Amino acid sequence: MNLADLPERHAPAEKRVRANGIELCYFEWGRSERGRGPTLLFAHATGFHARCWDAVIRRLGARHVIALDQRGHGRSEVTEIVHWKVFGEDLAGFVASLDLRDVVGVGHSMGGHAMVEAAAACPERFRRLVLVDPVIASPSDYGVGGWRIPSEGGEPHPAAKRKRHFESPEEMIERFRDRPPYSVFHPEALDDYCRYGLLPEPDGHGFRLACPPETEASIYMTSMTNARVHESVRALRIPVLVLRAKRPPENRTIMDFSSSPTWPGLAAEFRIGRDVHLAEHTHFLPMEIPDRIAAQIEAEASAS
Repeated sequence: MNLADLPERHAPAEKRVRANGIELCYFEWGRSERGRGPTLLFAHATGFHARCWDAVIRRLGARHVIALDQRGHGRSEVTEIVHWKVFGEDLAGFVASLDLRDVVGVGHSMGGHAMVEAAAACPERFRRLVLVDPVIASPSDYGVGGWRIPSEGGEPHPAAKRKRHFESPEEMIERFRDRPPYSVFHPEALDDYCRYGLLPEPDGHGFRLACPPETEASIYMTSMTNARVHESVRALRIPVLVLRAKRPPENRTIMDFSSSPTWPGLAAEFRIGRDVHLAEHTHFLPMEIPDRIAAQIEAEASAS
């Protein structure tokens, strides 16, 4: 049996909880499997949402799975983002609020950064981590106390100018289908990204992005604020798998998200770290190759 065979798979339970002072939305599959093995906890990338993991989750075995909408994303509360430490604090509070234990934490991009911080904050609750191209730079790349990434020419970050209104999810799918980086997405993943990444407009006419463009931009602008993440990296005593995408070109632009933001030396900084370099693939690994990512996660969840 795999997760796709469970009744909860087709309609995951949408739930909410208060953690770290805000309301967070999350989705739960396979609750009947809780306690029969590790709980798989998924955290998404900046600008995405919990249901972006659906294509991966469909390919897993029968397991208890939770995917979280991080603050400012999906159906969770929107707040100002001034420092990346808040994502780890949210995640640690979330795990404690649900009293999750024996957790295999899976985080993509910013979600990987948050998962490291959460596991360091409550190590007794985590069993392993799978970090999918996490946004963790080398220690030398962080300024003292962190620094803000400037936009080009002092203008607002380009992400703030994203198209935010769509007449339907289908319009969004058609708009992105042939546009990088979405053009490399598995069709299932593109459909999930668009279908669950929109909220109805208050006036009932069309839909708007669930993650406001200004929020997305503020997260990119503060991505180097949490230099202390390396203290958390070194503190972890659990196995950590780091999956890295292709290396960035020297002339990488501010809106080029296709290549890896992960320091190549990251895995070696963990006490029990392992590095897998998927050099032929982009930063959007869960959406691009859900079969392979699911297989990696399944292997880690099955390990002793």
